[in-house]
Amino acid sequence: MKKNIVLFVLFILPIVAYLFFASGVNGFTKLPTITPNTADFGNWQSLDGQKVTLNGKVTILGFMGTELLKNRGNLFNLNQKIYQRYHEFKDVQFVMICPTGTEKDAKKVVDALGAFTDVAQWRFVFASPDEIKVYYDQLKLVEKLDDKLGTPKVYIVDKKRNLRGRKLVKDAKEGYSTFHPAELSNEMLDDFKVILYEYRAALKKNNNATRKI
Repeated sequence: MKKNIVLFVLFILPIVAYLFFASGVNGFTKLPTITPNTADFGNWQSLDGQKVTLNGKVTILGFMGTELLKNRGNLFNLNQKIYQRYHEFKDVQFVMICPTGTEKDAKKVVDALGAFTDVAQWRFVFASPDEIKVYYDQLKLVEKLDDKLGTPKVYIVDKKRNLRGRKLVKDAKEGYSTFHPAELSNEMLDDFKVILYEYRAALKKNNNATRKI
């Protein structure tokens, strides 16, 4: 019996530990900053009338465009793969920027999600087409919005309003496609865990007993 325990500690346990830490592409290292100090939303109107800000929140940021209902399947993918896992963390929010005039469509999406999800961390904000274009441009992303002011990709913004992602040798991973569930389950989930790990490590270092993440 003791021999089996020794063998487990010497051979099996190191392998398990390696697989755990190697399971993510970033291996729980710091996720690079793609665009620092992005702009906040100012006084943009939200669906529930409450002020929405990026400050002090880990934000999943999206641009839904005028065809919100047509592309609602993308939000359902995001809801199932990411939101459901982390919506109970009060420092996490999912913010979708939509053109003014799509409020009723956004309400329909929220109601549909609310049938099986606590939608408290889903936030929809509305702005004019010009405001959305200016806001998106200041993110300095390679890909552009489509002619409907939308994109299937979502982005990770940290508590200090830095847009985070991967800086690869040949390309950068700025955002994550909500059209492909596998990308959400793999690349995005992995990177989101890295962000949360950063804050957990900082809270632990500072002995913060009131952590929210």
